[in-house]
Amino acid sequence: MIRLFHVYYPIRTLILLLGEALIVWTSFLLAAVLVLREDSYLVLNYEGGYVKLFIFTGVVLLCSHWFDLYDTARLNTKGELYFRLLMVPGLLAFLMAAISYVRPNYLLGGSSSALGLLILTVALVGWRIGFAWLVQLPILVERVYVLGTGERAQRLVQGLRQNPETGVEVASWTGKLEGAITRESVGTHLMDVVQRQKVHRVIVAMPDRRGTIPMQELLELRMQGIKIEEATTWLEKMSGKIEVENLNHSWLIFGDGFRRSTIFIVVRRVVSIFISLIGLILTLPLLPLIMLAVRLDSEGPVFYTQTRVGKAGKFFKVVKFRTMRQDAEAANGAQWAGNNDPRVTRVGKILRTTRLDEIPQMWCVLKGDMAFVGPRPERPEFIALLSKEIPFYGVRHMVRPGVTGWAQIKYKYGSTIEDAREKLQYDLFYIKNASIGLDLLIMFQTVKTVLLRRGAQ
Repeated sequence: MIRLFHVYYPIRTLILLLGEALIVWTSFLLAAVLVLREDSYLVLNYEGGYVKLFIFTGVVLLCSHWFDLYDTARLNTKGELYFRLLMVPGLLAFLMAAISYVRPNYLLGGSSSALGLLILTVALVGWRIGFAWLVQLPILVERVYVLGTGERAQRLVQGLRQNPETGVEVASWTGKLEGAITRESVGTHLMDVVQRQKVHRVIVAMPDRRGTIPMQELLELRMQGIKIEEATTWLEKMSGKIEVENLNHSWLIFGDGFRRSTIFIVVRRVVSIFISLIGLILTLPLLPLIMLAVRLDSEGPVFYTQTRVGKAGKFFKVVKFRTMRQDAEAANGAQWAGNNDPRVTRVGKILRTTRLDEIPQMWCVLKGDMAFVGPRPERPEFIALLSKEIPFYGVRHMVRPGVTGWAQIKYKYGSTIEDAREKLQYDLFYIKNASIGLDLLIMFQTVKTVLLRRGAQ
């Protein structure tokens, strides 16, 4: 796996993306040369042809991202994969038809665009078939041994086997060892598997390392050039979260990450202000319509304010459009919103689904109570409960809460303690790996999350 924007990506996924970018570019370039012949040089160099090729490539990659073609975990079958793949040129055909009607000069000359689309359709299907064969080659597969027998080791083995895009094959693990689990038996099994199957990496997932971990054998393997890694790192790479069950204070204190320079803090603040201003300007025409809809739908104020916990545990007032009845908490007090919550108004349901109720929070960003990207701000009543039930919950208050965040795009809306635990694990990943690049990636993913209505409630 490779790390970009402080987030781990499978090398196979990056190869897939770069390969498709090259295919899109080549398909339309080839079509221009075949159709325009001698004139192709003039069209490409003096009529913005190369710029158009870049735009075509960007649009296709965005459409593929939209249809989750780079996220194989969301694709259940090969049939679904190829169905979504064919939807990309189909959507591109509609876009080109609309452009040719309004601005035909935005396309390549003659029938180049149509031919390019035809070549692209065939090439994309062929590339996916070839890529599926390519990644199965032994030279592109890394074999690992998982050292451990507990639930954590099982989860790691299952995760590696269910994510073939990582390019990792589990050669074996300690759970296959028969008989008593001792330091000697584990060491013998480890060395036997490494020698027979030419293992490239050993991932240590021992819940209790005293007395059972074969230190001498691991040292010998390390001297032979075999990589030895801790399971926490790999679980973080695969899931994009940091598990709190096996987390300890020393890992937080001495581990990488959880550091922010003054330059990063200043730049991040400037980016938050800039994006919030742009967001307010773009949504300004919608504000009167939303205010009128909220007012006509139910009795009560258009806006509501609520106390939330911010950076360093300080309280602040968050502002949102009201989406619930005015007496929503009169009977039972503070509580999470649930599925089909009867307290949510008709307009409120639409606002929550489209995230338009979050627009007033831009003002909280400008005031400095929030950042545009960060953990979701929680209410003091819930913080007191969650801090008792979930270890390291207070770590999320190291940074300003955000309008959107890593947990918001990776996990559904939470309404239970277990949901809060799961979201904390994503928040810890974000805090550990915070960077401007990661913030921009979250903003980009937020657009898709909102448009596809994922996670809203």
